[in-house]
Amino acid sequence: MRLRNREGDPVDPVPFLVVAGMGFMIVFSAGPIYLMALFGVDVATALAGSAAAFLPVAIVAYHQLVRSARPDLRGELPASWRFRRLWYAAIAFGLLLVLLTLPLVDW
Repeated sequence: MRLRNREGDPVDPVPFLVVAGMGFMIVFSAGPIYLMALFGVDVATALAGSAAAFLPVAIVAYHQLVRSARPDLRGELPASWRFRRLWYAAIAFGLLLVLLTLPLVDW
């Protein structure tokens, strides 16, 4: 099955699968633990909450990387802009990991 954007052009599905997979990994590895520890819910409710948190991640990734994708513009961005965007994403990912450790700190 080839994914297509809203104009009907074929789109590479790999970036969407990578982002959705990373979102799944983060939400389902940290979500149930924090929901059970902080709110005292049972395992089934924690997994359902993590699934509910993963749905918006997958929807936003699909919208950004498939529906709104413009493959014809890919070559027009300079490499320095793409590298800078990748660098900002890495910083955001690092900050997310730091935020995930904050509830574990005993103040």
